[in-house]
Amino acid sequence: MRYIGLDLSTKTGFVALDSSGNVLEAKEIICESKDAAGISRFTQSVWNEIETNDTIALEGFSYGSKGRGVDFQYGVGWIIRTKLFEWGYRGIEPAPSQVKKFAGAKGNANKNVVMREAYKRWGFEHDSDNVVDAYILAEMCRMYCIGGHMPKFQRDILETVRKLGE
Repeated sequence: MRYIGLDLSTKTGFVALDSSGNVLEAKEIICESKDAAGISRFTQSVWNEIETNDTIALEGFSYGSKGRGVDFQYGVGWIIRTKLFEWGYRGIEPAPSQVKKFAGAKGNANKNVVMREAYKRWGFEHDSDNVVDAYILAEMCRMYCIGGHMPKFQRDILETVRKLGE
């Protein structure tokens, strides 16, 4: 059983943890082109990382985001969500603020603060903030599924997180 964190973006963070919390894989999957062919190759690259028995934490949409990349985020986000639903994957879909809070930061903290908190809490560091977010998501997924010792604030977050497909 692997616990997957996916932080979808043009530079998608992907992290796979085992049941003990060991990092099996941590990488960034980059969308090289935003045309139909490029998005198809990109989503296929994401699918290629997911295995049959994986449980997935996929960061929820950032509904307050603005700018040119928002249409890509929503488009790719729905492609991935639809396929995960069709394939019957289980998991959670925490809001961006829940991911930050789970790491010990405020819900509106900037990426550098979240990266620092992830290092302080779990000793995980990576050059990509997308991969760090994916790590936090994978840890959320693992703890959601198997439980274990965690601070009350993390338990409270996991009790309110949405399940994939809800």
